[in-house]
Amino acid sequence: MLPRHRHAEFIVFLESLAKRYPKLELHLICDNYGTHKHPAVIQWLIAHPRFHLHFTPTSASWLNLVERWFGLITAQAIRRGSFDCVARLEQAITRFLANWNENAKPFRWTKSAHQIKRSIRSAALIYGT
Repeated sequence: MLPRHRHAEFIVFLESLAKRYPKLELHLICDNYGTHKHPAVIQWLIAHPRFHLHFTPTSASWLNLVERWFGLITAQAIRRGSFDCVARLEQAITRFLANWNENAKPFRWTKSAHQIKRSIRSAALIYGT
């Protein structure tokens, strides 16, 4: 994992995928972070048409299981902690991950795809998106 999350690092990630999966059409689900839509990223994607980015709807973090995962780490490893340096924060997260991995269980959606789609349609009507 790279220490920063700018467009340059995202392109490095995309290039690593291109090398690892040289013949596949790749579909990546991304949030709406500006890095994913940076002009340099768009140019890279134009030059690599087998890559397809799909964006989760704005204000729909509940659709993004990575957000759920970060929420768990925050609640269970970070929120009440006091870290005097980045190394101590990393240690707390590493301890959490080791414990999690010993008893890992998959995330499961609690609603059917039909229910989720209905909620999205309702939100679109309410917010005009």
